[in-house]
Amino acid sequence: MGHANLPPGRRGLAAGAGSNCSFFDIVSVVFLASVIVFIVLIYTALDTSSQRVIAPSIVDPRQRERILSIFDSASAVSSSSSSMLDACPAKEVDNMPCEDPRRSSQLSREMNFYRERHCPLPEEMPLCLVPPPKGYRVPIPWPESLHKIWHDNMPYNKISERKGHQGWMREEGPYFIFPGGGTMFPDGAVQYIAKLGQFISLNDGHIRTALDMGCGVASFGGFLLKENIMTLSFAPRDSHKSQIQFALERGIPAFVAMLGTRRLPFPAYSFDFVHCSRCLIPFTAYNGTYLIEVDRLLRPEGYLVISGPPVKWNKMEEEWLDLQAMADALCYKLIVVDGNTAIWKKPSGDSCLPNLHNFRLDKCSDTDDPNEAWYFKLRKCVPTVPLSKDLSISSLPKWPERLLKPPSRISLIKIGFDTFKDDTQNWAKRVAYYKNTLGLKIGTSHIRNVMDMNAFIGGFAAALSPDPVWVMNVIPAHKQLTLNIIYDRGLIGVYHDWCEAFSTYPRTYDLIHVVGINSLIEDATSTKDRCSLVDLLVEMDRILRPQGIVVVRDSAEVINKVTRIARAIRWTAEVHDSEPGSDGSEKILTATKKFWKLVANSQ
Repeated sequence: MGHANLPPGRRGLAAGAGSNCSFFDIVSVVFLASVIVFIVLIYTALDTSSQRVIAPSIVDPRQRERILSIFDSASAVSSSSSSMLDACPAKEVDNMPCEDPRRSSQLSREMNFYRERHCPLPEEMPLCLVPPPKGYRVPIPWPESLHKIWHDNMPYNKISERKGHQGWMREEGPYFIFPGGGTMFPDGAVQYIAKLGQFISLNDGHIRTALDMGCGVASFGGFLLKENIMTLSFAPRDSHKSQIQFALERGIPAFVAMLGTRRLPFPAYSFDFVHCSRCLIPFTAYNGTYLIEVDRLLRPEGYLVISGPPVKWNKMEEEWLDLQAMADALCYKLIVVDGNTAIWKKPSGDSCLPNLHNFRLDKCSDTDDPNEAWYFKLRKCVPTVPLSKDLSISSLPKWPERLLKPPSRISLIKIGFDTFKDDTQNWAKRVAYYKNTLGLKIGTSHIRNVMDMNAFIGGFAAALSPDPVWVMNVIPAHKQLTLNIIYDRGLIGVYHDWCEAFSTYPRTYDLIHVVGINSLIEDATSTKDRCSLVDLLVEMDRILRPQGIVVVRDSAEVINKVTRIARAIRWTAEVHDSEPGSDGSEKILTATKKFWKLVANSQ
């Protein structure tokens, strides 16, 4: 039976009757067997990939366990060279575990699912340190970095070659230069912003938080900073290689994301202003799902600006009519159509809900939480937001007053108003202690991009507001969802689960701050952690710039463990008492990432 497919003259050979076989016969059988084995392996791999994404790199689980066990031991010797984590290979200089093209290329293209986050399992994560590229230098400080960066820090010429004529960027000697242009504003963001300012009051303090979708190198958001507008820019990791990496190197708030099948990681009514400049999002596709998501994010009385397709775009007349009809169904007021730029204003409150049926739109059920947005599937319904009448732009104080005034959504947390007052006062004292006693260089040109990994209601970021920094406030997705309060204060941030890699490139933050680092990995329902503290610090190292600073506040026991790991990942670390007036239960770790490079034979 095993030889039914062999020619009759070969059956004796296959059965072991070798008296009449020739060398050619043997070679033929071996070749045929090899082909069969190859085909079986290929089909097995294809079948597996349809069920589970194949890991792009091979990780030895036993080696991972050995490394983790070293740091779980209280007697681990931090100075031992055997406890030092190795560098990743040179090809991993831009490693993004959850946006890895080697992984995403195997996934469905429907609704751009493959461009969303897709993370490896913990046991697939290599415990190694991402190296800087050859020729890397300490980044150019802000505000000079808005206009130029070191070429060798991200030596990718694709955008400059393809988009240089539109004013995106150009190579000039050892630098990339950013004139401030974009596809829809090749003459520069300054002129474009001035044009928008004819129809939107951008400089009177009412507009503070903005979202730029499909942002390119984020020049629009960068130049809006001059108007005291904090813009969070996003784009996927796609054919425009490293566009978000360029934005962050420039010191502009940005992160990697894709509007595909899930809600973007923000609460409802986060942004005063949403902008799309040739972002190519099909807003009315899938029964208007994408425009409904924009509506969830846009604050009442906020502005939506779409510049480029489909606005009065050749051969997109039907899409343009659909967009106008759906915006009208949501009761958006069309302010102006100027060339290929359209500006709408969202109504206040829920006044439009009865009109949704005109476009076959439904109101979401009362059980739908509009603030949930971590791996949350997009809904084809319009949510109702609690306290919406108090969240319109005209109901909020102007910037900067709104930073320190308790917003209405603070009432949704226990003893919210007292908590807001105490938190604001405590962080003012703590930041002064960081600067004056611990000697952190906050407020100098050394620190521009800051992350708070466990931001609560944004007190740390609020205390930094006088300094030339921006803060990515991260609210852990498994904790109380307080990110809406942060946005009401005029600050920005995202939801995230720290058992996964963050959606950014390596070497993008100057300062990473975290209170209660152990709470980020704890499982509230079990005594076992959800993930490893070692993996978390390796991830922090990935996104921290060489010579960047880490500040960790936690119990003495946790800080001791963090210190052991910090030294193993090539950080210099010091432990301090907490500031005077605190309860004394916390210790503070300050650490600096060493500027190391791969040795020649590691390339």
